[in-house]
Amino acid sequence: MDMKNNTNTMKDPVCGMNVSDQSQHSAKHAGAMFYFCSNKCKGKFLENPALYHQPQPVNDDQISAELSAKGTIYTCPMHPEVRQDSPGVCPKCGMSLEPELPSLEEDESPELIDFKRRFFWTLPLTVVVTVLAMLGHRLQWFEMATQSWIELIISLPIVLWAGWPFFQRGVQSIINRKPNMWTLIGLGTSAAFIYSVIATALPDFFPDSFIDMGRVSVYFEAAAVIISLTLLGQVLELKARSQTSAAIKSLLGLAPKSARKINTDGTEQDVPLTHVHVGDTLRVRPGEKVPVDGVVIEGVSAVDESMLTGEPVPVTKRVGDKLIGATLNTSGTLVLRAEKVGTQTVLSSIVQMVMQAQRSRAPMQRIADHVAGYFVITVVLISLLTFFVWGVFGPEPSWVYGLINAVAVLIIACPCALGLATPMSIMVATGKAASQGVLFRDAAAIENFRKIDTIIVDKTGTLTEGKPRFDRVFANQGYTEEEVLRLAASLDQGSEHPLADAILQEARDRKLRLEKVESFDSISGIGVKGIVGGRSLALGNSALMTQIGVSYEELKLQAENLRAEGASVMVLAVDGNVAGLLAVSDPIKASSLDALNILRSFNIRVIMATGDGLVTAKFVAAKLGISEIYGEVRPADKLALVDKLQREGRIVAMAGDGINDAPALAKANVGIAMGTGTDVAMNSAQVTLVKGDLRGIAQARAISEQTIINMKQNLTFAFVYNSLGVPLAAGLLFPLTGWLLSPMIAALAMSLSSVSVIANALRLKS
Repeated sequence: MDMKNNTNTMKDPVCGMNVSDQSQHSAKHAGAMFYFCSNKCKGKFLENPALYHQPQPVNDDQISAELSAKGTIYTCPMHPEVRQDSPGVCPKCGMSLEPELPSLEEDESPELIDFKRRFFWTLPLTVVVTVLAMLGHRLQWFEMATQSWIELIISLPIVLWAGWPFFQRGVQSIINRKPNMWTLIGLGTSAAFIYSVIATALPDFFPDSFIDMGRVSVYFEAAAVIISLTLLGQVLELKARSQTSAAIKSLLGLAPKSARKINTDGTEQDVPLTHVHVGDTLRVRPGEKVPVDGVVIEGVSAVDESMLTGEPVPVTKRVGDKLIGATLNTSGTLVLRAEKVGTQTVLSSIVQMVMQAQRSRAPMQRIADHVAGYFVITVVLISLLTFFVWGVFGPEPSWVYGLINAVAVLIIACPCALGLATPMSIMVATGKAASQGVLFRDAAAIENFRKIDTIIVDKTGTLTEGKPRFDRVFANQGYTEEEVLRLAASLDQGSEHPLADAILQEARDRKLRLEKVESFDSISGIGVKGIVGGRSLALGNSALMTQIGVSYEELKLQAENLRAEGASVMVLAVDGNVAGLLAVSDPIKASSLDALNILRSFNIRVIMATGDGLVTAKFVAAKLGISEIYGEVRPADKLALVDKLQREGRIVAMAGDGINDAPALAKANVGIAMGTGTDVAMNSAQVTLVKGDLRGIAQARAISEQTIINMKQNLTFAFVYNSLGVPLAAGLLFPLTGWLLSPMIAALAMSLSSVSVIANALRLKS
């Protein structure tokens, strides 16, 4: 009988994981049994059962859907395409895999703990064997042949236990036909150790030229020190790599652990965040964080959004305003209706974008990848050549010199420094950018951003606030102003455009009765159509009126006057005849002029392209000093404009926030979406400015410049290090200076090379 049929799947009330009712971690509370994935979750539950105990039924399907995506995925910093659901090492480079999404509660990585234990337990043995090798002939505690056996016994736990992970990875690299750093360390250490074992056990096998100070020369200390220094280098590297995930950890730390839910009977209780669903009513008291994305349904308060948007001044929130999860309520009490929870929140989207960017490959990395592909094989060949050249042409004991220099060549070469050169810079830079409200989609966006020389900006929501206010309405003969507003608002019920929101809000303020809209059709960039009360309605700009063959000559003068004042004008047509005009004004963002001046200081050509009327566009452009203007453009026109500029050899950035901007955002060399805009725009762009402030472009450009400089520094260091280190280890300077590089010094240099690259990348944090 299948025992699985006797178990039931339960939910850990603390972390939400699925656990069996056979779990050894369980506790009883309020007459019910609870099961946990670990003793840590059980302990948290027992500290405060009321926080995790949910008496009323919850939406298990939704919780399951959210938690199913929470299984930890492990990936390689150098090869992000390597992904698995358990810890391990990369089959391509041998580097330890790390969690794609770090946990706030995780301690040091298991590998770091393991390497520290191996290093500190065997370090005294390494010191002893090194002292014996260096001073044993002077101290004369033992006969030299006996000393070789003592060094062998002391070295065995260092090589076979402390160094075992390195040999495993080295063998795996050969099996996978992916030679890497561990191939070189395994070959070098094995060569020194195996030679020394044979020299100790079978000294008569060697000619007299191998004898030094009364015994055949052995190099147990070299193998021991190489392993200890490599362990030390790995400990330092793992510690440094853990700092690159600090940005994501800080973002994850913003989310509150619980929310105060208002039940249908008016009672309130604190519930875990995973138990909050769309539509729930939540209370946020002063000093508390907003638990999820939602809309205010009661109260007024100032909310500090700086942790996500970088905006230092708290924003006043009233009924109807949107709230972003993880922002801080500073003064009054707010009641909100949850609209986005779990992975759908703004915070989760930001974390996903940062994580995706950190794991992407920069185009510059192709250089390092190309070199690394041949690197290890080349080093092995150089090592063999070193061994034979020294053995045949070197001074006595020539073959001993050959062996030691060959080992030094293998050990000093470090392909990891090459492989880490750009990923570490990208990981740190994306985290730093996110803390300033700039989200890069991938490494290519960072690398390309500094190259842009032309930027196309949309008007509504990009240069302007994107929260238009209703201005006025004009009625044609046969209609009243109230009727024109009522029909337009009825039609706009199906629209998500900011201009539609302003019209709808005005109709609600006037308490007009709206009718149901049927056959609604949004013609992106120019207007909307539909049937209201049996009449065919169209509302949009002059391009839409031209398309449907409606003339509005009788109201053209009023329309031109309104546009000259900077208002957006929409024409309402009913059954093919003009019913009236509606004007909506959209204030220019206070930051737009500063942002454009900064862009001009970079010699970037600024072009405005908007679906709004040309007269209105010219009014805004004049205020902002923009000389190139395109008005009443459709999405296809923006796309064509980007294509035209690219064919002229320009590197084009497109900044927009609406659905109508999405095609151009995707086509541009760098698409820049306003975080205050639509999800479609953000999904089409390579860069998102969380707070919708164009000054973020200057920040993004600065980050791009510094990141590229940092990557070039890392690549240069890695190339120069290996270009100088390998010949030096091979003994190239010996004929001129008599200098030889000890394998132990080579091991130290190899260990510090990767750490140096990571340390340089971490400078981007400041």
